[in-house]
Amino acid sequence: EMEDSSSPLCVTCGQAHLPEENHLYSYTEEVDDDLICHICLQPLLQPLDTLCGHTFCTACLTNFLVEKDFCPMDRKLVILQTCRKSSILVNNLLDKLMVSCPFTEHCSEVVQRGHLEQHFQTQCKGASHYGLTKERKRRSQDCSPDHGSSLAVAALGPELSAAAAIALMTDEPGLVNPAFSPTSDDSQLGSSPGDLHRSNRNRSFPRLYHLIPDGEVTCIKISRTDPHENLAIRIVGGSETPLVHIIIQHIYRDGVIARDGRLLPGDMILKVNGMDIKNVPHNYALSILKQPCHVLRLTVLREQRYRCRNSGLSLHAHCNRDDSFHVVLNKSSPDEQLGIKLVRKANEPGVFIFNLLEGGMAARDGQLQENDRVLAINGHDHRYGSPESAAQLIQASEKQVHFVVSRQTRQQTPDLLQETGWSYSAGSSQPCSAERNNPSKSTLHTVTCHEKVVAVRKDHTESLGMTVAGGASNREWDLPIYVISVEPGGVISRDSRIKTGDILLNVNGIDLTGVSRSEAVALLKNTNSSVVLKALEMRACEVHEEQGHLPPPEDTQVTSESSEWSPSWVMWLGLPRYLYSCKEIVLRRNTSGSLGFSIVGGYEEHTGNKPFFIKSIVGGTPAYNDGRIRCGDILLAVNGRNTSGMMHACLARMLKELKGKITLTIVSWPGTFL
Repeated sequence: EMEDSSSPLCVTCGQAHLPEENHLYSYTEEVDDDLICHICLQPLLQPLDTLCGHTFCTACLTNFLVEKDFCPMDRKLVILQTCRKSSILVNNLLDKLMVSCPFTEHCSEVVQRGHLEQHFQTQCKGASHYGLTKERKRRSQDCSPDHGSSLAVAALGPELSAAAAIALMTDEPGLVNPAFSPTSDDSQLGSSPGDLHRSNRNRSFPRLYHLIPDGEVTCIKISRTDPHENLAIRIVGGSETPLVHIIIQHIYRDGVIARDGRLLPGDMILKVNGMDIKNVPHNYALSILKQPCHVLRLTVLREQRYRCRNSGLSLHAHCNRDDSFHVVLNKSSPDEQLGIKLVRKANEPGVFIFNLLEGGMAARDGQLQENDRVLAINGHDHRYGSPESAAQLIQASEKQVHFVVSRQTRQQTPDLLQETGWSYSAGSSQPCSAERNNPSKSTLHTVTCHEKVVAVRKDHTESLGMTVAGGASNREWDLPIYVISVEPGGVISRDSRIKTGDILLNVNGIDLTGVSRSEAVALLKNTNSSVVLKALEMRACEVHEEQGHLPPPEDTQVTSESSEWSPSWVMWLGLPRYLYSCKEIVLRRNTSGSLGFSIVGGYEEHTGNKPFFIKSIVGGTPAYNDGRIRCGDILLAVNGRNTSGMMHACLARMLKELKGKITLTIVSWPGTFL
């Protein structure tokens, strides 16, 4: 009750409710039972059809399936991602239901449900009185979502709006990722997705990842008894990197997120308790995610996947069709031809425009293009229609033909998916030039390194008074040796030049790079009264972006007095190349020709060289089954060829054309622990 009373008025329905809850309306007429959700017993909102033929509100069915796995009507098995959005016809009928304006003291209007939000913005004095118009304007400026899975898709920016606006849920079940494991000891490298799926059944966390649909922005609520409890995840990304968004790299067993069971590695976190972190620096996002709270509300996006026609394997497909748009063609006579040829595609459902007859009506109009997908004709849902039925609907129109279509704006390859904002486009024919170097623009300016040599003296029985971590074969990652704590009053503390977070390069001339932690500890202990340490001090830089609207984040690097300091992901990115512990991974294409990962980054004229980062890994593919590639890894070379300075289109083309074994040289840094 306290939460409800403190909730702001919704800009869509005018009532107070939480973002993940259904809109509330006052209906003026009795609603047909076929349009009622039999979970909430209210008219359907964002209706979703199950395979067994029943329809429920998306929010109602999602919440129901958190604890159950069957249809509330006939108890048949239901998996959320096998459900599909209801037809345009059903949605039109629901939008036409008559509702009264909730601000009865100022307004007595009765309008169609689908027009209520517009009524608030243009006509309603009550909405203006309660500041709803200003609230809508504020949300449009700060990119706040309005509700659930339809969360203000346009606000996500061009690289996400298409994926979030996908009209249908995928038919792929939830995918288990090898990174969803406690440590490397528990990971099953090389296991098939089925094996991983079966092995997870005996784990302590629920397998509810299928409750987050692919390609949909989703709001979830996670409760924790201790507001300070760690989420037990690692994150990568941030606006200062080509990844741009905050992405879950790793989920640890028995943590808050694992116990909830809905999130997977690769999921993007867009908002935290209403605070937008879609395009903010890594450390700022970290400070938001670390804020203690009993109820954590996350707005997340899991990228769209589609099924390969040949192998049935899931291929990653960042949905590159723009939001649907409306086209009206006017006939001069009922018999006039539109001049378009419609066809099916083998690997996508529905009907597509194959070509436009030169000089025909559609070509003269200029709005439709080849390869447009036809979603609806004259209000009839045609997402799974045939060319024959489409032709009948067009011929039956005497004056006007209304199309709802979506358009693919960039060519995609089976291996790599270009993120909007980087230079690749389908029409690009730029040659693969040699590496391009622009020193002023070639690095991620997040951390600077300063080498220092420190000489200290101690009693032969005295310890240095510091704790180190890292080392080769350090569980999941090979890391340099670094200082995680300095004992107050100890030798290092009294000297004060070696600090928490420093990378130790050598001790008394003995190289510490490439050694294990136990070997490093033995070398540090086996010192006499004079100790010379060579170290690398990491200093965070200002990220020069237009972030003036953001409040200053809390310091995410714990001070040297704390024993709980841990390095952030962006610190590792700032290390010099000689400290990289590279690994070579050999992949073979699967039967569909896919390697199974997507990348972002590359050379751009206005930004210079950016590393190529692995953004996501697709279940059931060679990259996934290998088990060693993670979100946030840096791709340094392919078959020995350095990727630095390459444009995205060049690397995509090269990977697409390579045959046989493909050797990837990758450096992997642990994401920031939360």
